[in-house]
Amino acid sequence: MQPKYYGDFGGSFVPESLVQPLTEIEQAFADIKACADFQAEYENLLTQYAGRATPLTFAKNLSRILGRKIFLKREDLLHGGAHKTNNTIGQGLLAKRMGKKRIIAETGAGQHGVATAMIGALLGLPVEIYMGRVDVERQASNVKRMQLFGAKVHGVDSGSATLKDAINEAMRDWIANVEDTFYVFGSTVGPHPFPALVRYFQEIIGKEAREQILQQANVLPDAVFACVNGGSNAIGIFSRFIDDEKVQLFGAEAAGQGLSTDYHAATLEKGEQGVFHGMRSLFLQSASGQIEETHSICAGLDYPGVGPEHAYLQASKRATYLGVTDQEAVNAYRLLAEREGILAALESCHAVALALREAEKFPAQANLVVNLSGRGDKDLQNYFSHVENC
Repeated sequence: MQPKYYGDFGGSFVPESLVQPLTEIEQAFADIKACADFQAEYENLLTQYAGRATPLTFAKNLSRILGRKIFLKREDLLHGGAHKTNNTIGQGLLAKRMGKKRIIAETGAGQHGVATAMIGALLGLPVEIYMGRVDVERQASNVKRMQLFGAKVHGVDSGSATLKDAINEAMRDWIANVEDTFYVFGSTVGPHPFPALVRYFQEIIGKEAREQILQQANVLPDAVFACVNGGSNAIGIFSRFIDDEKVQLFGAEAAGQGLSTDYHAATLEKGEQGVFHGMRSLFLQSASGQIEETHSICAGLDYPGVGPEHAYLQASKRATYLGVTDQEAVNAYRLLAEREGILAALESCHAVALALREAEKFPAQANLVVNLSGRGDKDLQNYFSHVENC
């Protein structure tokens, strides 16, 4: 196996016991890209099960307020409620093709866990999900959905009891059961080939968005916005615009209560290069190199690292990554609901908030595309708790 790098980032830093399993996944990945039967089954499930294509909605009320044309890529309308379904369909089919008898996954906001549980039910594969105890409590509705689909959910109490700790436990499970178990990574993180594998299954977002904006506006967008933590929804929509240098790419990171506070967030703004979870990327670290705890109002952005391709896109200045505070995300959540009748995930609302902030820097009637990576029903309690405590 020759690990893929994105500039200085990426690679595969794993124990010897995982080298062969990763090599087998890499080979299976290469095989499915050239397999017409696999592609036909994958595309059929995307259409007939997941509900693709998702629309690109012109947000007429926000556009009128901002004086710029805002288009929303509606991954919130995908079956399961988020972009995660694109990836779990693909990896679930790959696991079956490789003869695996069981699938596991980590989850933060719960959407990847839900999507994995759905696909396990569809394909007849037992599913076990690892989720930090903090996230189990703040995303209780998604835990119930996973359980209803037949998945076993393990609450993780170690560390900060959030996403990084869930990944740690899932990795331990995989190492111990690698012969019959497939680890469905939820984002563009981890050792090679997972960042490339997840990107491949999320590129459908960018493919559709490019075709749709050309059909509706007759030009490419001036900018594309997406929320970023691990980074799968963002790299998915960025993928078909990276080569168009006139299209600006913006990633919205969680800045918690603000970059000047003691809360740790916004990896691409504050992180340093290191190795964690099998990859070289940027991570929030202490002076001694220990991985820091994180804070975000939403579980899906509560990871102290970022996918290696995003680290490269920042280093090469192809994309700009900026922090968005909890309050800005909450304001965008309310504004989108009140003005467009859309309830988007708080994760996605970081991207909405960044587009609102940056819009005035673009000429009047500029075309701005924002990826709504998921639906916001899961965040209602979190939203109202935040409002009541402010």
